[in-house]
Amino acid sequence: MSQANLIEQLVAIVGAANVLTAAADMAPHLVDWRGRYHGAARCVVRPANTEDVAAVVRVCVQAGVAMVPQGGNTGHCGAGIPDQSGEAVLISLARLNRVRAIDVANNTITVEAGCVLQALQHAAFEAGRLFPLSLAAQGSCQIGGNLSTNAGGVQVLRYGNTRELTLGLEVVLPDGEVWNGLRGLRKDNTGYDLKQLFIGAEGTLGIITAAVLKLFPLPAATATAWLAIDSPHAAVRLLSDLQAAVGAMLTACELVSDVSLGLVLKHIPGAQPPLADSPWHLLVELSGAGGEGELRKVLEVFLEQALESGAISDAVLAQSGEQAKRLWALRENISEAQKIEGVSIKHDISLPISRIGEFIDAADLALKQNFPGIRIVAFGHVGDGNLHYNQSKPESGENAAFIALQPQVSRIVHDIVHQLGGSISAEHGIGQLKREELLRYKSPLEMEMMRTIKRALDPRGLMNPGKVL
Repeated sequence: MSQANLIEQLVAIVGAANVLTAAADMAPHLVDWRGRYHGAARCVVRPANTEDVAAVVRVCVQAGVAMVPQGGNTGHCGAGIPDQSGEAVLISLARLNRVRAIDVANNTITVEAGCVLQALQHAAFEAGRLFPLSLAAQGSCQIGGNLSTNAGGVQVLRYGNTRELTLGLEVVLPDGEVWNGLRGLRKDNTGYDLKQLFIGAEGTLGIITAAVLKLFPLPAATATAWLAIDSPHAAVRLLSDLQAAVGAMLTACELVSDVSLGLVLKHIPGAQPPLADSPWHLLVELSGAGGEGELRKVLEVFLEQALESGAISDAVLAQSGEQAKRLWALRENISEAQKIEGVSIKHDISLPISRIGEFIDAADLALKQNFPGIRIVAFGHVGDGNLHYNQSKPESGENAAFIALQPQVSRIVHDIVHQLGGSISAEHGIGQLKREELLRYKSPLEMEMMRTIKRALDPRGLMNPGKVL
């Protein structure tokens, strides 16, 4: 099949307005959010529903053309960007953006893959429910992408990551068949849990088109505080003490280094330091029943005891929802501030919570010894062991040369992660960025098991090739 015939068939499915072939129209889809990956494509196709996606896949399979699914294009590892050959068809899920159903009694919402996370959260709120997945990119990322990378965010500590929030999926398989697994069941022991194959698979096994997701009661109250601490070791101890004191009310526990906060204060308009200088900071939030004042009092008592014991050196307890938003903005804008500052080497890692301090001590020392003048930006979800551990040089002019050293930097970081029983990818996925690294840290048996699944579902290797495997 010629390229012209392929385009004609795609136009017949979705209409000429939804098959983009002009370079300017395709350009936003062919570079990632960080500007690290640039690709090319025959065209960008924008199907409107599951049937369209299935028809597009069947046409591409018949032509032997690779397909790259793409959500909001907010990923960090290049999973949604095609290679530079220009042979692939990029399938944008943005038009599949409907909320299909909300079952309040069952605490579930059924949404299409192109639904923007913030719109999903709003739909749940309007129904008097909470969808707890919360990310800095929630205004533009899509739930299909969140599912494909098993996104985490700031509330994993209490509610779990995307995998744990998912009850059912609808998926277009690599041959164009549609698997309808949209079941809102919390117990279903009828064989293999097939949905788990596609969550975190980054579009390499099929295209997620819809999902049934868990909802929760809206918390009646929240309490938020910013703490000054002396080390990540102190953060781990405080997390344990908080969990002992407040139990399931602890919703989030976020670690922020002084360097990370400094970038936000430098680049984000209106950002103000919440406390005097401190080498490390902790942002904590409680949520639960009762009134705001009651919950704030619970947190206030804990903070008073922590100050008396020397576990923290200072704290600010938000007295209003607006003040809490300002504290959260300091944490959520770190990635944006880094982007403004310039290119950096990024690591999205997870560790046993008990070994976070040990990792930071060892990795900081090794990197500073090997790369004098390095700047380390460390922050993340200490409550679930997920750190964002990034490196650059303070002078932007030095970074072009420094970025070329990414393999050496990542080898140091990832080897220490592996030695401490951690993972080289916590919530951003593998994509193109860590595909080769995966071979170093996964056993040959694990890699072969993954390849076996890939061959079984996508024997021609047309679904998002070059990603993960």
